[in-house]
Amino acid sequence: MSTYLHRLAHFSFRRRWLVLGVWLAAAIAAIVIAQASGGKTNDAFTIPGTEAQNASNVLSAKLPAFSGGQSTIVFATADGRLTDPAEKAAVKTAMTKLKAVPQVSNAVDPYLGHLVSANGRVALGQVQWSVQATDVKDANLDAVKAAMRPVQADGIQVEYNGSVYPGWQQKVSETPELVGLVIAFFILMITFGSFAAAGMPILGAIIGVITTLMGITAVASVITIASASTTVALMLGLSCGIDYGLFILSRHRANLLNGMTPEESVPLAMGTAGSSVVFAGLTVIIALSGLSVVGIPFLTAMGLSAAASVAIALLIALTLLPAVLGFAGTRVARFTRIPRFGARAARVARRAAVDPDTTAGAGWARFVVRHRVLVVVGGVALLGVLALPAAKIQLGLPSGASQAADSTQRKAYDLTTEGFGAGFNGALLVVAQDVGSPADTQQIAATLARMPDVAQVTPLAAQNRTSLIRLVPGSGPNDAATAHLVHTLRDDRAAIEGSTGTHILVGGTTASNIDVSSKLSGALPIFLIVVVGLAFVLLTFAFRTVLVPLKSILGFLLSMAAALGAQVATFQWGWGRQLFGITPSETISFLPIIMLAIVFGLSSDYEVFVVSRIKEEFSRHGDARHAVQRGTALSARVVTAAALIMFSIFVAFMATKDPTIKAVGFSFAVGVFLDAFVVRLTLVPAVMAIVGSRVWYHPRWFARHVPDPDIEGQRLEHRLADTETGAGSTAHALTTERT
Repeated sequence: MSTYLHRLAHFSFRRRWLVLGVWLAAAIAAIVIAQASGGKTNDAFTIPGTEAQNASNVLSAKLPAFSGGQSTIVFATADGRLTDPAEKAAVKTAMTKLKAVPQVSNAVDPYLGHLVSANGRVALGQVQWSVQATDVKDANLDAVKAAMRPVQADGIQVEYNGSVYPGWQQKVSETPELVGLVIAFFILMITFGSFAAAGMPILGAIIGVITTLMGITAVASVITIASASTTVALMLGLSCGIDYGLFILSRHRANLLNGMTPEESVPLAMGTAGSSVVFAGLTVIIALSGLSVVGIPFLTAMGLSAAASVAIALLIALTLLPAVLGFAGTRVARFTRIPRFGARAARVARRAAVDPDTTAGAGWARFVVRHRVLVVVGGVALLGVLALPAAKIQLGLPSGASQAADSTQRKAYDLTTEGFGAGFNGALLVVAQDVGSPADTQQIAATLARMPDVAQVTPLAAQNRTSLIRLVPGSGPNDAATAHLVHTLRDDRAAIEGSTGTHILVGGTTASNIDVSSKLSGALPIFLIVVVGLAFVLLTFAFRTVLVPLKSILGFLLSMAAALGAQVATFQWGWGRQLFGITPSETISFLPIIMLAIVFGLSSDYEVFVVSRIKEEFSRHGDARHAVQRGTALSARVVTAAALIMFSIFVAFMATKDPTIKAVGFSFAVGVFLDAFVVRLTLVPAVMAIVGSRVWYHPRWFARHVPDPDIEGQRLEHRLADTETGAGSTAHALTTERT
């Protein structure tokens, strides 16, 4: 592999104008196609094979007027009662106006729907849309707000909840990305001490992200892609793009400072560091693509979108980066002189490149190797303690209770709970098929009303021999009691149907969330086996030993458990709620499986970066312990920079108000930090120092039948050295002959 990468880099270096033109053309083409396609991501998703999805399908076919999005309008007053004549007239007038809003199929005021609290201070209006939530036009939502203004002018508080409501889609902010890029540039400046070197990985990452996001937008015109897919793709596209460029550029600069010309250095850096980048990138792509085995379309789209962003980042590192380095020449090896701090950073960067054995990373490597046993015990104990809260993880999907305190959804949730009980925030929909008469519907409703933890049962509609019944649980949408109720209704469906001859399905948003969590929990072991198995094969092929990938996977499981523990303690238990501005709630049900995919992929990145340098040193002299110390020292600075960049980009996304994005950013940041610094730069070298040369053992048959990818580039360096020696001998012979 190193030979092919050497040739590819040599081509890109020599034909740099062509390579640059191709990538710019690709980015422009992606932008044009995306704009022409009109594609948009959305948050509508289906969960094939679940009962909630089957219930939704029946509604779409039999009761289409009730298959669209729903809005709940919460009216509240601190003074007086909503049953007073003036207040009642204002609310009824506003709800009547909604019936004329396009796409509204029905609007039921609180008095007709019998949804006024006992104290008369909270009332719920229901709006049924004729289309899915994602298809409701913004203009119609604005009309809803306009209809409510006279009510608000009379001193009545109005808040919104449901699957769609005014302001339900938050505007995407570019601030996290900009903050992440600024921090990344600052870290790269410290690492390289050069403006030119710091800017190149970021330039490549930006081109890659633009191309990827425009491609996702174009594809979104054909298939449904969740909005969160672009966020995850953006996170990984930026971080991986910068990291891969950083690793190759670091080796190139070292070559230049050791006297090589740019044309010699770029292909050699690609043939050595580039091999590690390829295997690291492939591991991330495998892990992300593995989300497809879960069987949930929106997760499949998310995983493939993120995998595409990493694949493009990898291609840019292998082709565009050598071309840009060709334009830069020796400028990347020059240190930028900035007064005070910048001058010190430049001196440190120069020393790290010229004499890596004197750096802080080298000192840390010596410490880890010297105290290897204590380091392993301490590191495992630390991760074990952090992982303890993970045993109490509770999965669920975001509800109004998890939103920011100043959001209309949170206010509506709290007012509804105060006036009626938490169950009114997550009503279940019972769909009865093959209904013979209204008496059948009434019999089913009466049976449902007698069941434990049921607060209210209301028949809503009947058509095409299908009835829709709303069931309000006595507990909140994310309470364990509600999940138990859903399972009880489904298990006892024969008793509920009785002698009516009907067939019922339990659906609705709350039931759908419960089904998603159940399906994700069931798919987790399969996903873990598939992804870890494929990565194990890939890493075994790369390093030609079983112990290295086994150690890598065990280390990942430790860091993953610790990151989940931190997530539970922070977002579920509420530790640090003031610091991060969060509302304690359940752990997002799809977060663990996404973390498994992404953190595992990124941890493999750092594993490859560190272990490939250790193997390179071991191949030169065969001293295992010295190879661990030297290889860790050589990779510590670049891995530290790469991990801090990843960490910073993920942390930047915590600035958003969306609790889902905030939880994702926090979990990824903690996972990357622990895996890079506690596992890869501490536990991995300590364990390898203990095991010694046995870590590189492989059977003889393995060496005979499995090709060596030469990930450390040793054969490439020998071939280039032989070529130079041969060329020198030929030149000497020609000179002698002429003499």
